[in-house]
Amino acid sequence: MIDWRHIDTVLLDMDGTLLDLHFDTHFWLEHLPRRYCEIHQLDASHARALVERILSERGTLNWYSLHYWQRELEVDMVSLKRELSHLIGYRSDAHEFLEWLHDAPQRVVLATNADRAGMTLKLELTGLGRYVDALVSSEDMGAPKESPEFWQALLAHQPHDPARTLLIDDNPAVLGCARQSGIGHLLGIRQPDSQREPIELEEFTCLDRFASVMRA
Repeated sequence: MIDWRHIDTVLLDMDGTLLDLHFDTHFWLEHLPRRYCEIHQLDASHARALVERILSERGTLNWYSLHYWQRELEVDMVSLKRELSHLIGYRSDAHEFLEWLHDAPQRVVLATNADRAGMTLKLELTGLGRYVDALVSSEDMGAPKESPEFWQALLAHQPHDPARTLLIDDNPAVLGCARQSGIGHLLGIRQPDSQREPIELEEFTCLDRFASVMRA
C-alpha cells in the first residue's frame, strides 16, 4: 500500500485518524447543545437550532475554533470538553503506529484542524505529542486544511517535498485539497468514529488498521 522508500515526511491528522472521532461527534452534536441549554436555561428547541448553527460553519476556521464558540455561546468550551475527557482516546492501533513511526527515519508532523486550545487538551490527555517532530494547527496557518492556503502556509512553516509526503486523514475534503496542492501519497480512514458505521472514500485508499502500512 505504501512504499516507505518514497516517503520523507508523514503528515498525520488528529481527530478521526489518530484519535477516535466519537468524542468530537458526541461533544458537538449532543453534549455541547445540551449543556448550552442547561447553562442558559433554554428549552430543547434551542439545542436543535444550535446543532444547525454549528453545522453551518463546517469546513471553516470558526467550525474548529473553541475561542469562536466560547465567545458566541458564552460557555467555557475547554471545561465542557473536560466533562467528556473519558471519551478521548486512540483509534484501534494508532498508538502502536505512532510508536513504530517514532523509530522510523521519516519526519512526522501532526497537522490538525483543531485550534491550539483543543489540540493542547488532547495532547495533555493522550501524550500524543511525544511521538511527533512538530505540531501544526490550522489556527497557526490562518486557514483550514480544506483550503489551498493551509497547504501553502504549511510548506513555508514546515518545509517538505510534497511529492515525497504522506498524508493520513479521515476528511475527504482535506484529502482532495492536499492532492490538488501536490501531496503525493494519501490515505483515508475507513472508520473514524468507533460508534458509527465505516465509510468508503471512493477516490482514496482507506485504512482499517495502521498495521497494514507498517513495515516488517
